[in-house]
Amino acid sequence: MFIEAYKDPKFLQIINNADLVTPDGIPLIWGLRILYSFKQSRVAGMDLLPDLLSRMEAQKIAAYFYGSTEIILNMTKSYLTNKFPNLILAGFHSPPFGGIPTDEREIIAQINSSSPSIVFVILGCPKQERWMASMKDKIQTLMIGIGGALPVMLGIQRRAPLWMQKAGLEWLFRLSQEPRRLFRRYITTNTLFLWILLKELITIKILKPLRLLKSL
Repeated sequence: MFIEAYKDPKFLQIINNADLVTPDGIPLIWGLRILYSFKQSRVAGMDLLPDLLSRMEAQKIAAYFYGSTEIILNMTKSYLTNKFPNLILAGFHSPPFGGIPTDEREIIAQINSSSPSIVFVILGCPKQERWMASMKDKIQTLMIGIGGALPVMLGIQRRAPLWMQKAGLEWLFRLSQEPRRLFRRYITTNTLFLWILLKELITIKILKPLRLLKSL
């Protein structure tokens, strides 16, 4: 998401206009500390989703799930019924992928009429962020993009061991699971992220102090 926003100014604007943006990856945490000495805790979607559902169940807050496939949503409904039996499920909707698009007005009316407190959006980055931005003044409730957190919660995909998470190597674990799909993507994004971090480090720690000295 960081690299997508770096390359696409329109997507960057969408991210900056969100009500809340949290750092999911450990490298982002490191970047904040290195560049700005800012101590930020990691807010990983894979941790946030089950914790949030547990609190929603306790507080009788309704959940709606938008995105993914019918199969995944059926698995989600079964999982939630067993794991969070008292959670209010306002509804589920799987948009057609590559088929005839559903009328946007129907989707909006369906979600709003079900009165959820939170809509979990499972479309993957950057599609889910763009969709939420387009629905911001239409869907009358909070929307949260959970991306790949749902398959992990359902047990479809495994999560990296804790030591790999803390070491910032979760991407490597994912790569080992899906090398063909992720190799080119990670080679590009990881390298570009390091380059951006290095440029910012030089600018903030070296060039800015030198400019300040010259102005004195």
